[in-house]
Amino acid sequence: MGVELFLDLLSQPCRALYIFARSNNIPFEFKLVDLMKGQHKSEEFQKVNLLMMVPALRDGSFTLAESIAILLYLARKFKTPDHWYPSDLQRRARVDEYLSWQHQSIREKGSNLFLLKVFLPLATGQPLPPEKLQGAIEELNVVLKQFEEKFLQDKPFIAGSEVSLADLLAVVELMQPVGAGHDLFQGRPKLAAWQKRVEEAVGKQLFQEAHQQILNVKNLTADQIAPEMREYIKQGLLKQAS
Repeated sequence: MGVELFLDLLSQPCRALYIFARSNNIPFEFKLVDLMKGQHKSEEFQKVNLLMMVPALRDGSFTLAESIAILLYLARKFKTPDHWYPSDLQRRARVDEYLSWQHQSIREKGSNLFLLKVFLPLATGQPLPPEKLQGAIEELNVVLKQFEEKFLQDKPFIAGSEVSLADLLAVVELMQPVGAGHDLFQGRPKLAAWQKRVEEAVGKQLFQEAHQQILNVKNLTADQIAPEMREYIKQGLLKQAS
C-alpha cells in the first residue's frame, strides 16, 4: 500500500502538501475529507487522525498529522531536491524560522480574514460589520509587512535563490484571503513578484489546479455546508468577531 494523503483543498496546508507531492512526482492516493460535510469528525477519519484535522498521512500502518511534519516526512522519504529543505545549516534554519513563525501570523491572520469574510455571512445570513472586516485587514497588513521586511527582504525566495518549503507554505497561506476577494498582492510589487516566482517554480498549471476550489469559494452556498458544521462555524466566528 502506498502513501495516502487525506486532504481538502479548501485548506491551505492541504494545498501545500498537494502541490509539493505533485511537483516532486511523489506517488500518493488522494483521500478527500470534505470539511464542509464534517467528514473530518467521522469515526472513520479519527482512526487516521484522532485530532480530527486535515491534512493527515497514512503510510502502511503509520499515520501522521500536522502539515509541516508530513511535508518533512515526504521530503525525507522520497529524497526530494535539496532546495526544498536545504542541507546547508543556515539555509535550513531560515526555512525553520519561517515554519515556526507562520502559525500565528500569516496563516492565522489570513485565515481569520477569509473566515470572517466568507463563512460568517454564510453561517449567519448577515454580512460582517465593516469595522470588523477593516480590523481583520489591518491585522493581516501588519504580518505582511513583517513577512516582507524580515523573511523575504530582497531575496528571490525566503531561504535564498531557490524555492523552499517555507515559500510554498507562505504562498498558499496568502492565497486564502485572495480567495475571499482581498487582493493582498495589489500595491505590493515585491510580494507579487515573489508569488509569481513561486508559482513558476512549482508549475503554473499545478498551482492553478490546487487553488481552483479556493478561488471559486465565492460560489459556495449555505446549503452546501452540513447543518452541524454551519452551527459550529457560526458560534466560533461570532465569538471571534465579538
